[in-house]
Amino acid sequence: MDVLQALSESALFKDLSPASRSSLAAVSFSRNVKKRDILFMEGDEGHSLYLLASGAVQLVKTSPGGAEVVLKTIQAGEVFAEVVLFESDKFPATAIAISDSQIILFPRREILRLLDTRSFRDDFIAMLLRKQRYLAERIYNLTACDVEQRFFNFLAEHYGNANPIQVSISKKDIAAAIGATPESLSRLILRLTNAGVIRWQGEWLEICKRSRAGRNIV
Repeated sequence: MDVLQALSESALFKDLSPASRSSLAAVSFSRNVKKRDILFMEGDEGHSLYLLASGAVQLVKTSPGGAEVVLKTIQAGEVFAEVVLFESDKFPATAIAISDSQIILFPRREILRLLDTRSFRDDFIAMLLRKQRYLAERIYNLTACDVEQRFFNFLAEHYGNANPIQVSISKKDIAAAIGATPESLSRLILRLTNAGVIRWQGEWLEICKRSRAGRNIV
């Protein structure tokens, strides 16, 4: 994808003027990465802000006990690693591509220079507020919802009302994203299939009727 097109489709950058988007494109560079490639490791020098142009990326953090916790599954059009601009000079999590992806990097020093422009700065602050709301919702989702609810919430967040859904990531990655073990997700899928709620063949998932989680696609 062309960098200017990716910027125009990004929630953060789409409302910038064409001149501002051109300025951003001029300081950026694009990379294509393969599934399972590591973009950066937790604790690495935070050199850049990232925009995902296509594909999917997971942000993973290691707990004090050594377990890996999936913080977020990044979708096309989303910005990540913005924390390195103000809060830390180190990446606070590990970023792993979970499908073949195109990423666009914006060097930290160039973004800080652009933030001197008021319109750009206002857009960036709005994005931070949206991400703060998302993290609060995710904490609630993981603590107050059961596995079935988290599964359908994940589908709604990443695929909207599409039905059938072409699932672009593995079941193992879905399990990590909803805070479940692969075994728990497999049991859930089997139960929902036997109940006639879903039909999952290959990469295609069809939701056949309302589940108790409340997703209503018929």
